[in-house]
Parts: sequence; C-alpha cells; structure tokens
Amino acid sequence: MKHVALCADDYAIAPGVSLAIRQLVAGRCINATSVMTVFDGLAEEAAALKAAAEGTGASLGLHVTLTGTFAPLTSGMAGPAGTFPALSPLLLAAMTRRLDPKAVAAEVEAQFLAFAAAFGHPPHHVDGHQHVHVLPVVRAAVLKATARHAPQAWLRDVTPARGALHGFDLKGRVIGTFATGFARAAAQLGLSTNRGFGGAYDFSADHDFATLLAHFLKGVPDGGLVMVHPGRVDDPLTARDPLTHQREVEYEVLHGPLLREILDAADVSLTLPPALRPRPAA
Repeated sequence: MKHVALCADDYAIAPGVSLAIRQLVAGRCINATSVMTVFDGLAEEAAALKAAAEGTGASLGLHVTLTGTFAPLTSGMAGPAGTFPALSPLLLAAMTRRLDPKAVAAEVEAQFLAFAAAFGHPPHHVDGHQHVHVLPVVRAAVLKATARHAPQAWLRDVTPARGALHGFDLKGRVIGTFATGFARAAAQLGLSTNRGFGGAYDFSADHDFATLLAHFLKGVPDGGLVMVHPGRVDDPLTARDPLTHQREVEYEVLHGPLLREILDAADVSLTLPPALRPRPAA
C-alpha cells in the first residue's frame, strides 16, 4: 500500500470553502490542506481548522499567494487597483526577471509570519496558489523563507507523475516545466518535497471527478501528492474566484462513500508518507 498526500488547496479563501475542508479533515477524507493568509478572519479560520485537525495527523500548510483579485499583505506586490497581479503578468515578469525580488521576498515573509501568528506554529508544508512558488524569483524567496521559518516543513514539487497525467495534459506538463530543478534546490537547503504530483486538470464540468481522482491516485507513487479543490459556494467565493461549482463537485466525491472505493482500488493509504508527516518546530 502506498502513502499519498491528498491536499485541499485554498483554505480561508471563503467561509464555504473553509467549512468544507474542515469537514473533510475531521472525517479523514483528506490528510493535508494549504492555507491562504491574505484575508480577514484568519485567526478564527485557523482556530477552527486546528480543532478539526486535532488527532488526525493532517498537514496544515501555507498556500503562498501572489496572484488574484486580493489585497497583498505588503505594498510592494500591490498593483494600481491595490491587488495582486493576475497569473499571466506575474508569470511574464518572473520569466523575464522583471519581478522585484525584494517585493516578493517581503510578501512571502509577511505570509509566513501571518501563518505562524494565526496557528501558533510554522506551516507543516509550503506550496503556492496557482503554483507560483516554483517560478523564477518567487522560488528563491519561498525556499529561503521556508528554510528560515519552517525548516521541518516539506514543499510541494509540482513535477507531474507520469502515470498521473490526464491525456496530453498541457496544463500538467507546463506546470512541471516550471518545476524543473525545484526539488534539487530544496534538497540543497535540507528541505523535503513530495515524490510525484497529480491533480492538475482544467476544472471543466465535462470531467467525471471521481474518475479523475482515481486516475490521479493510481498514477502518483508512494510519497506522492494529489491536490484537490473542494468547497461550498458562497458569496465571498463568487466575488473572489472563478472556480465555484466544480469545488462542490469535488467535495461531494471526497465526502461521499465512493472515496473509500477509490482509495482501495488505488491501494492508497491516507496516512501521510513519513517524509511529509508534521514535525514539531525546533
């Protein structure tokens, strides 16, 4: 039996998403979640998540956020509208090295500190909203901040497991290209990463999510990670993010009786792999 991290992204983006994720954590339907720290009410959301995760062994991580129609914690990453840039301009700036490394480092630092203040401990793992943590300039800031604030944490390597690619899967392959060398750079700082990644798809309602989830779980190796985006739609989510209905589709599969069948068929245990289990801060 292989041990896989099944991680729900975007905790704290909206109350409906947070509630759904807490239910999945408490029910041991997932074993990890990644938290956005840029919204009001983080302290309350953190307290509720810690209570839900008590005794489950779930990994509670930082979802570094540098894109979206959200206000950053620091002024350096704010555009004319006072929000983060969209992914495309951030990606272009990162790839052409026009992204201000000091501004990125300051925002990443602020998000690490916000997580620690809300949870009372550093993140158990670190990844990025829209996978920004593997991009040039951002990568260096995230790795340095993790080594400094959370050296026991593991980082998400988004290099796709070959067996977890979905068809040609342009999205998964592009994400994997940006991740080239990420695990090696993390290892040089003494930081762990997952082994293989799955979960990337276009979030289209045309897909049968149960079938996709089964494919991803079968396709990642022992020590791998599959990301999911469950949630309940509410007004704050609709105002903040275009991914809405499909979150409810994912939640219903993850919270339903079919999950156990999917896990058994993939020979997957939701006990986290040893390298990805939460460890106390030094």
